Amino acid sequence: MESTIPPSPAPALETFGESRALSLGVELELQLVNTHDYDLAPYSDEMLRMLAKMPLPGSVVPEMTSSMIEVSTGVCHSCTDVLGQLTQLRDGLVRCADKLNIACVGGGTHPFQMWHEQRIYDRPRFRQLSELYGYLSKQFTIFGQHVHVGCPDADSALLMLHRMSRYIPHFIALSASSPFVQGQDTQFDSARLNSVFAFPMSGRAPYTLKWSEFEHFFAKTTRTGVVKSMKDFYWDIRPKPEYGTIEIRVFDTPLTVERAAALAGFVQSLGAWFLEEQPFVPQEDDYMVYTYNRFQACRFGLEAVYVEPATGEHLPLREHILRTMERIEPHARALGAAAAIDQLRQCADRGANDARWLRETQSRERLLAETVRQAAERFRGRGARG
Repeated sequence: MESTIPPSPAPALETFGESRALSLGVELELQLVNTHDYDLAPYSDEMLRMLAKMPLPGSVVPEMTSSMIEVSTGVCHSCTDVLGQLTQLRDGLVRCADKLNIACVGGGTHPFQMWHEQRIYDRPRFRQLSELYGYLSKQFTIFGQHVHVGCPDADSALLMLHRMSRYIPHFIALSASSPFVQGQDTQFDSARLNSVFAFPMSGRAPYTLKWSEFEHFFAKTTRTGVVKSMKDFYWDIRPKPEYGTIEIRVFDTPLTVERAAALAGFVQSLGAWFLEEQPFVPQEDDYMVYTYNRFQACRFGLEAVYVEPATGEHLPLREHILRTMERIEPHARALGAAAAIDQLRQCADRGANDARWLRETQSRERLLAETVRQAAERFRGRGARG
């Protein structure tokens, strides 16, 4: 009689944890470049060893390839708190980088690195991903900002997630900082997200407003063996039950920590508007224009067209951003985020995201290495801020 091995049980979804509503956490993936030609430099191990000796908030960890490093704040309660922690982390990075004669840089892509030259960081998960995804893993040498926002409970998290989905184009356009790839102007403001879309579990979360239904979806998906945990979903926004948050993942890493903190303030102010005014109930039909709106924002940034999901109205994305900021302004003031919203309002009004700054710098200097050098100066706090 043949023996049979029972299949392994599918992993269970973690219980949705407790967090303070509208609390924040921010992650930034950053570039490490040499100061000779400003190409990427595989110095993450050296940086991590040095940073481990410094009393810094949050955490600093490696990323997929060895020219990347990720910093994360601890739990924050305002964008001012986010800025304070990111500034400490930034200053620690800069001090260590200076000792190694390298530099840290923001931006969603390195303008001229070649993906095939990158080294996968020696960690089991990264090796497994490299074996699974092949060259896509090295092409994932891209740099994003993730913003976590605390939710009162699991059902509220899903409601928050699907409400935030209407504002994905706003987040993309305001943070866009990846116009150049492998030495070429892609004509996209955010080319970074094209690399994310290549992964099979990218895109959007399934539409459900009840955690019990989401648990059912997760159980069905894990039974297929395609995914093992929430980490395997590369959605634009995903729940993070272990933290009691949702995580918004579409932002390019900005060129400055000031812009990164302002974007967190925008997210928090939107969240307060959702919780306190319940301005609309998301519908599955919202997603009929989701991919189009996301493409428009990636391609054209603040010059994109936005299709209002509820009405089908076509209008300039910049106009919708400014309307949204006007609506959430009372909540921003209450949260101490008014200055952050004003910074982003000026950015939207002038069409002045980081992609534009990179293009204008390259147009003036006509040398991408010099553009990266100036971006490194900008990241360390010299020159124009915001």
